[in-house]
Amino acid sequence: MDVLKKEEVYTIEDIYALPDGERAELIDGKIYAMAPSNRRHQDIIFSLSRKIADYIESKNGDCKVYLAPFAVFLNEDDRNYVEPDISIICDSNKLNDKGCVGAPDWIIEIVSPSSRKMDYYKKLFKYRTAGVREYWVVDPDRRIITVYEFEHDNMEEYSFGEDVPVGIYDGFTIRVE
Repeated sequence: MDVLKKEEVYTIEDIYALPDGERAELIDGKIYAMAPSNRRHQDIIFSLSRKIADYIESKNGDCKVYLAPFAVFLNEDDRNYVEPDISIICDSNKLNDKGCVGAPDWIIEIVSPSSRKMDYYKKLFKYRTAGVREYWVVDPDRRIITVYEFEHDNMEEYSFGEDVPVGIYDGFTIRVE
């Protein structure tokens, strides 16, 4: 009789037990190592987060912008932990000293060759089911931004250089260069 091999299920404790400097995400109990980002990746994160934070400040908004590494505990369980490139959280009750407990309102991921499948598939599903309102996948290699507005069950693609409307803010657009 063959014995079924049980796959190990990891928890947030395992993430916190990683050696210093080693980053990983946890999705449905499986650990995914994270590669360091390159300069272009960092340039895009900084540019987008600055534009978003400036807009929120100009409107005296309550939302906060957080950059990776910033912990997001998507579910009530201990088997999901992600570090989105940019997280925008509008409900301060979701914030604690460790990060965000629950779904951010808006998440932006910058695709790298090593994260492509994760950003377009696994995280798309997790973010949608967790209650994220809007999710952007910025793909520097393809020079496109894919915008998922989960509240309206809508997906649109934009090219770099186009004004991309922000679904959670009426009248706010961002141009990704």
